[in-house]
Amino acid sequence: MTAAANPKLSLRPFLAADTGLVAEIFRASVDGLTADDYSDAQREAWMSAADDEEALGERLSGQLTLLGLMDGSPVGFASLKAGEDVDMLYVHPVAAGHGIGSLLIEALEKLAVGRGARRLTADVSDCAQDFFKKRGFVPQQRNTVQLGGEWLANTTMEKKLQERPQ
Repeated sequence: MTAAANPKLSLRPFLAADTGLVAEIFRASVDGLTADDYSDAQREAWMSAADDEEALGERLSGQLTLLGLMDGSPVGFASLKAGEDVDMLYVHPVAAGHGIGSLLIEALEKLAVGRGARRLTADVSDCAQDFFKKRGFVPQQRNTVQLGGEWLANTTMEKKLQERPQ
C-alpha cells in the first residue's frame, strides 16, 4: 500500500491566515461537486460568497472552524455557529470520498456535545443531503435563499445529539 492509497487524515483549527486557501476550497467544492443539482448561474452566485475574503475570514474566525487535512494539506473545512448550527462544510473535489467530510462533521458533533448542545442543524445543499442523512440528520424544512441575484434551494436538517455521560 502506498501513502496515496491510504492518505493520513487530520484536523486543525482554522487560522485567519488560512482564509485565502479556505476560499479556494469553497469555490472548488461548489464548482466541482454541485453541478448535478444547481445551474451554472446558481453555482457562480454561490461561489461569489467567497469573493470578499476579509468577510469570509471574519465569519469563520467568529465560529468554531476546523480544517481537514490530507497528508498535511488542507482539503476541507467546517464551521459551527452558535454551538449547534453547522454553518459551512466544504471539501475540495480531489479529496471528496476520502473521509475528510466525515472527520469534520464527527469532530463538530463531539465538540457540540462537549459544550452541551442537544442537537445539530444544517442548511444542506441538495447534493449533500445523502451525506448528512447517513450521519443521522433528518430533513426538517425546504428553503429557498437568494444569493447574487439567483435563487437556490436547500433543506434544513437536524440531528438529535446524545448527552455526554457525567
